[in-house]
Amino acid sequence: MPRRNDDIDAEWNAYARRLATSLRSARERAGLTQEDVAYRSGLTRYTYQKYEKGESRPGHPANPTIRTVLALVQVLGISLHDLIPDDVPDLRSR
Repeated sequence: MPRRNDDIDAEWNAYARRLATSLRSARERAGLTQEDVAYRSGLTRYTYQKYEKGESRPGHPANPTIRTVLALVQVLGISLHDLIPDDVPDLRSR
């Protein structure tokens, strides 16, 4: 039986928060400010701050584009695998 969209949304929300924690930790290890990372990756500071909170816009979990994620790992000097949490939710039944 497929899971309800509410369950999937809750899993995605939790995953976005883990991604936010990973992003913040990587930035701190790199010794960069939020503004540094935002500017170097082509984002506004506000947008980057939302990603570190696990949001794309208020009340909606972060969902950055692949291009944005790749820019962030390049700026932070880490691999994609280092940024993306391992326990990806199953989104197939969406």
